[in-house]
Amino acid sequence: MQEMTLNPRIVEIRQNILKKNDLLARELRKRFQEAGVYVVNLVSSPGAGKTTLLTEMLTRLGERHSVAALVGDLATENDAERLRESGAKVRQITTGTVCHLEANMIEKTLAEWDLASIDFLFIENVGNLVCPSSYDLGENQRVVLFSVTEGEDKPVKYPTIVNSADVAVITKIDLAEAVGFQRERFYEALNEVRPGIPIYEVSVRTEEGIDEWITRLEADKAAFKKSVDSL
Repeated sequence: MQEMTLNPRIVEIRQNILKKNDLLARELRKRFQEAGVYVVNLVSSPGAGKTTLLTEMLTRLGERHSVAALVGDLATENDAERLRESGAKVRQITTGTVCHLEANMIEKTLAEWDLASIDFLFIENVGNLVCPSSYDLGENQRVVLFSVTEGEDKPVKYPTIVNSADVAVITKIDLAEAVGFQRERFYEALNEVRPGIPIYEVSVRTEEGIDEWITRLEADKAAFKKSVDSL
């Protein structure tokens, strides 16, 4: 069977889109650095628990830091409404048919925000493990979330998102035994794709691993501030 090839014009358009996104992401990263805001991009499948975990993160970090969040969704503002319960600044980005967030969306949504007044900015990407991997949003850290309810082979099914991430978080760990989650197989799959990637196991319901995860974020923010101050 003959392999299907993409129309050269389609390939060129896609390359131009990604190039434009990368240039804008570079500008955003510079703005974030100058303002001293630490940016975390959260990516996962739908239903992996991003919003629940992020609400907990905003609530806890908000006790000691100025926190804000941008949340991407295809159609509704449901997640943004939930996140606002933490007391953080939150803005919704409705993407319509676009299955990921892009740098220009971030830039437009931040237009009226004083970045210098924010310590942590969290970006909750659209629920998708494919498209977000190609789009830099100017973040300091990309975190990929996997739920124990999704099975053990997700990392090898979606290697690109794992390779583009800095940290992996396993959510709903309190359900691991109930759903027969095989931890060793999951770790093997994750390390097959990205050997040595930092892994955190968390449960918002039982609070397992949450303190450790928050401590990691604060340490990353402190290291970022130190590097910015030394420039």
